[in-house]
Amino acid sequence: MDKKQIKKDIIEAMHFRHATKKFDPNQEISEEDFRFILETGYISPSSFGIEPWRFLVIQSPELREKIKNTSWGAKGKVMDASHFIIFLARTEKDTKYDAEYLLDHYKNIHHFPDEALQGLLPMIENFQKEDFDLLVDDRRMIDWSSKQTYIALANMMTAAAHIGIDSCPIEGFSMKEMNELLREEGLLEDESFSISVMAAFGYRVQDAPEKSRRLFDDIVKFV
Repeated sequence: MDKKQIKKDIIEAMHFRHATKKFDPNQEISEEDFRFILETGYISPSSFGIEPWRFLVIQSPELREKIKNTSWGAKGKVMDASHFIIFLARTEKDTKYDAEYLLDHYKNIHHFPDEALQGLLPMIENFQKEDFDLLVDDRRMIDWSSKQTYIALANMMTAAAHIGIDSCPIEGFSMKEMNELLREEGLLEDESFSISVMAAFGYRVQDAPEKSRRLFDDIVKFV
């Protein structure tokens, strides 16, 4: 393994990546490449390993049109991008320390024995009640879940850039209006989910501008 080359490739991919504003509607991401991108999100880390997300790959032209008319940030992207993803975050209904989802997740996905759960679930309860003070209101819990989805989103955008595929994260929408749309489409599963963020993937139609950033030493501090 050539570590120097790997590091060079990663930095080049990060410079290649930019928030693509206009996608080529005539270029499609191959099924193999898109599966690779999804896989990097699927295996991403999450707090306590609870995987509080769902990735909706929007293939329906009719639903894409509805999204375009509901989200100002999606206009100019959702119809032309090869692939469009809505990242959902699990709500307090599924992420609270005593939720049925958590118990099922740890018992049937992670196969934790009962004695392990007797230690883990109280730890999560203390974390949510005391450490992060998450149970004050519903918004804090959904924000906590939403932060996890951004880890998966970042990994997917970086993976895409590594293989020459463009992306654009999208927050330009009303959460209330988008949730209403997704609820009408039957995609929130009885309020187990709420929208977090969206992203378009495809191929750019014009070169990206050169990146501009604050000075490295202004951002990174060794203390």
